[in-house]
Amino acid sequence: MDGWQERFPKLFAPSAFEWGGVANGELEIQFSLELPPDELISNVKVIGRAAGGVVVCESDQGWRFLPGGTREYGEAVAETARRELLEEAGASIVGELNWIGAFKVNDPRSTPYRPHVPHPISYWLYAVADVALKARPTNPADGEAVTDVLTLPPAEAVDYLVAFDNGPLTDVLRLAIAMGHLR
Repeated sequence: MDGWQERFPKLFAPSAFEWGGVANGELEIQFSLELPPDELISNVKVIGRAAGGVVVCESDQGWRFLPGGTREYGEAVAETARRELLEEAGASIVGELNWIGAFKVNDPRSTPYRPHVPHPISYWLYAVADVALKARPTNPADGEAVTDVLTLPPAEAVDYLVAFDNGPLTDVLRLAIAMGHLR
């Protein structure tokens, strides 16, 4: 046993979550270090390491988050990571993606978030990668409007995200720091 579940019990415990139009915490999520089957991955988030720290974003609605999002139909997982980084942070991946784990998501809705997304069970996959900030976010019409992209030292990135939400999504960043992915 690696001890991560004992060190981060809130992260690895089943929890309720609000996302994608599912309110009242009806979306059930649970984190695991096991990588899921490719065909069940619906979302990819990237903990981007850049000069100065970790890349974090803020939307025009005040959401604070790590860059990432929904996989498009027929898209490879690594391509989702690349596209989402460009759209939300204006960044590109330099080198390899290092997968660290995923949330298993149980969606109570009768239909999926998008027609091509696995349903009712899907996974939100998390990776760590070196990134280079190259431009402003592209902010496609069907996504959130990112208004700010920051590179913060890891502990400050946690504080930045905690100010919006101190839930399991922020705990993934804490786990990546504890695992030595960020310095």
